[in-house]
Amino acid sequence: MFGNNEEGKLIVISGPSGVGKGTIVSRLLERDSEDKLELSISCTTRTPRPHEKDGVNYFFKREGEFNDMIVGEKFLEHANVFGCQYGTPKERVLQKLAQGKNVILEIDVQGADQVKRNYGEAVMVFILPPSEEELARRLKARDSESQSQMNERLTKAKEEMKRAAEYDYMVTNDDIDTAVREVQGIINSL
Repeated sequence: MFGNNEEGKLIVISGPSGVGKGTIVSRLLERDSEDKLELSISCTTRTPRPHEKDGVNYFFKREGEFNDMIVGEKFLEHANVFGCQYGTPKERVLQKLAQGKNVILEIDVQGADQVKRNYGEAVMVFILPPSEEELARRLKARDSESQSQMNERLTKAKEEMKRAAEYDYMVTNDDIDTAVREVQGIINSL
């Protein structure tokens, strides 16, 4: 496992789609003046959004390539989310932890479950929206899904939020700066 003091900590940031996980993680990385944080880049089979770059936001994979990685046990976790596959490449994360980096996984609840089962020392942080209405507003403002996709995400979000109490920490993102400070405080306390 990740037991000795020289190794970094595995930090899972999870929560419903549209809650602001990506923004929180980006700001944490911006504030990391000591270069102690590393974002794990996930693989996905979904189509890149206009601003996304391969190897920066995700490693974009073809379905067959992704399935070969599953068979080869190359993922710490993987899940099918809204018809697309996502997975965390194992080797890269383990290398960074061994180098003393704290590695952040920004993943959904399905993936977080796998990480918690497989790596009990992972620190689990759930990001909550201030309300369901605000989450719906944020998803709509993102303008990257159809109305039916947005409705599906909101339905799933309600189910995921019921699981927040299973996490080590819960942070409500009603103000982004406050949420970032709270998550930073959690990381600093490790």
